[in-house]
This record gives sequence, structure tokens and C-alpha cells, in this order.
Amino acid sequence: MRAIPVASQSIVSDHELRVSPATIRNEMANLEQEGYIKRQHHSAGSIPSDKGYRYYVESLGEIELPLTEQRMISHLFHQVEGELEEWLKLTAKLIAQLVQNMAIVTRPRPVNCRFQYLEIVALHELLALVVLVLRGAKIKQQLVTFDQAMSQSELSAIARKMNTEYSGLTCAQIQAKEIELSPVEKQLTSCLVKIMQTECQQDYEEPYLDGLHLMINQPEFADSQRLRSLMELIDQRSILKSIIPEGLANQGIRVIIGRENKAAEIQDYSIVISRYGLPNEATGAIGIIGPTRMPYARAISTISYLSSVLSSLANELYGEEYFHSDDN
Repeated sequence: MRAIPVASQSIVSDHELRVSPATIRNEMANLEQEGYIKRQHHSAGSIPSDKGYRYYVESLGEIELPLTEQRMISHLFHQVEGELEEWLKLTAKLIAQLVQNMAIVTRPRPVNCRFQYLEIVALHELLALVVLVLRGAKIKQQLVTFDQAMSQSELSAIARKMNTEYSGLTCAQIQAKEIELSPVEKQLTSCLVKIMQTECQQDYEEPYLDGLHLMINQPEFADSQRLRSLMELIDQRSILKSIIPEGLANQGIRVIIGRENKAAEIQDYSIVISRYGLPNEATGAIGIIGPTRMPYARAISTISYLSSVLSSLANELYGEEYFHSDDN
């Protein structure tokens, strides 16, 4: 989509339409009256409104990235090391280059924290260190003070019992599990549940960003205030909270245009975003942000294809040890 005025005569000649320029102007007036296009001021040319872009996006149907580009992307992924961080960096770079806007990619995180392993280390007869390992190799530590003296052998026996009873469970499942617990075991269970609840409430880690320089070179960013508000979001590391919509729980493309965004600071932008990973286990977000004059077909096909690539790679690398629960 070009950011330059187009005369009605050019529309007729470029597309070989069998109508007059006056007919084009009349149709433009009708579109403006219906709210599909708008003017920034009376003497300015017409531009699509959010409603107009929404109509266009809904009319696109199924879009796929060209096969040659799919093959190129597959080749590039096989050239990098088999580590998630390298894949995420490459994904952000590819999106930015293919769509010429700013790409945002997050690491996958568990939908629900799951218990994997527990160790309890006696530091003093009334003090112990709880070491909780969660799925995804996340380690959390917490000091616990007891009302009675506890030996290392007693604490190790409690840890073995919890490892047997709680393996692979979420904090809600642990709370709902009906087993006989001693007062100390109840205290330790309450401790690990609180640790897991806190972890589940954590926001995404700082995302991988790429393509900011490509986006700000576009005509929309001649307005310094628009650029300043975007830079503030990035500097404050709050861009994820602004762009990830509620209900983005499942895979599938979401397109949010202009004032459809709830956050006021990004209502001059459009976002194309999707989840990737394994539903109900661990997911990340992959998206593109740019001015509402975005190449939507290009953005949607790119995000769709790369989200499927990341899902497959993450499953291949971490499918058993990261995402899946134990069979017991």
C-alpha cells in the first residue's frame, strides 16, 4: 500500500476500468459517507479508515506465503543452532524483513506451572531451604521456618512423598488433591503452591524485537509525537501489555486495527499477532506492529507460516521434557 495520493484518472487507467474518473469520484464520496474512507482535513485526499481496513482484511480469505519463501525460511532455520533463543531471534528478523515493520516474538511459557521435583535442605533445626523445580527447568527457592525441629532425614522423606504425589500437577491440582498430610507437610505444600501461583502470574519475559528502523522510515512517522509514544512503550518495556489482546489463548491469527486496540497509545497502529507452541501446555506470541497502512495480506501469511514453524520446532526440541507431563 503506497502512502501517496492517487488521482481518479490513474485508477481508471492503471486498472483498465470501463468507467469515467467522475464515476470513481462519486464512488469515493459514497465510501466516505459509509465510513470506509476519511479525510484528515477538507482539502486532503481520502485514506482508508479503520472500518475500511477491517473490510479489506475480512475479504482476504485464506492466504499462504509463497512456496519459494517457505523453502527459504525452512533452509535458514536448519542453518542455525538447535536452540530456542536462536530460532526466536531469526523469527523476529525474518518477520521484520518480509513485512518491513516491527516484529515481536516472545519465549514460550507454561500455560499452567507444573510441579517437577522438590528438594528440602535443612539449614538449621527450625530452618530449611525449599528448592522447587518447575516444568521448563525453572528453579525456585524459598526459606521456610518450622515450629518444631526437623532433621534432614525427616525433610528428605517429606520431599520424596511430595515428589511422588505431586509430580506433573498444577498448583490447582495440588490444592485439590486429597491426601493425608502432617502439619509440616501442609505447611510445605502451602509454600510450594504459593511459589507456583506467583510464577503463573508472571508476565512474558522481555521479547525479541526487530525492524523498528524499517517501521520508522515510513511516512507516518514524520509525526514525531507518534514515534515518541512508541519509543516510550519500548523503553518502559510495557509494549507486550499493550499489544497482546485478551483472549489470545489459542493459536490463530488476530488482526487488531487502529482504534480496535484498547491501549490508547497504540491506536494509530495495526497489529497482526498469533500464539505458537502447544495449546494448554506452553505458548508464546509472535506478531508484527506497524501503521494502519500495513500490507495485511503479507503480514498475515508471514505470521501464520512462522507461527507454525515455531510450533513444530518447539515441539521437536522440548516436546517431552518441556511441555508434556509425566505419565504417572
